[in-house]
Amino acid sequence: MRTAQILRQTAETRIEVAIDLDGSGRSELDTGIGFFDHMLDQIARHGAVDLKVQAKGDLHIDGHHTVEDVGITIGQALAKALGDKKGIRRFGHAYVPLDEALSRVVIDFSGRPGLIWQVPFTRSSIGAFDVELAHEFFQGLVNHAFMTLHVDNLRGENSHHQCETVFKAFGRALRQAAELDPRLAQQIPSTKGSL
Repeated sequence: MRTAQILRQTAETRIEVAIDLDGSGRSELDTGIGFFDHMLDQIARHGAVDLKVQAKGDLHIDGHHTVEDVGITIGQALAKALGDKKGIRRFGHAYVPLDEALSRVVIDFSGRPGLIWQVPFTRSSIGAFDVELAHEFFQGLVNHAFMTLHVDNLRGENSHHQCETVFKAFGRALRQAAELDPRLAQQIPSTKGSL
């Protein structure tokens, strides 16, 4: 079973995450930030992973700590669920459109954290959601999932559409990269022999 449960607690947040990489796209999400829950649902549905997130954070300040710490905790859960990464495809990519917006996401479960982020949002907020927090979420996730992630919004005029295509494309790329490849026969997909 490629599953993980993580509890992360700090003076600023308490985050519980459960993930099943071989799920069916179900989600139970309660971060206290409606738009963020909507984006996490995109990861679950389009990644075909079951994802549960319960977050309590210092939202009276702003959403920064909550969003970043959810990213960290999901990253930790991904790393635990993937284990030694035997038999995974390792690489994944997706292009996802939504009306005028188009984003590309490319993943490598390399064992090395790295985020390349080229998302020129046209507005600074989507409702009450500060668009800078999307970057903070993925930075936290990448650092703790030990993955290389390239995120490019190729075009878009509506910030909601831009952001949603990023999260959907991430879900699709995640599904591809984490998928088990029967041809690998439990091999680690690296000439180094480890990831």
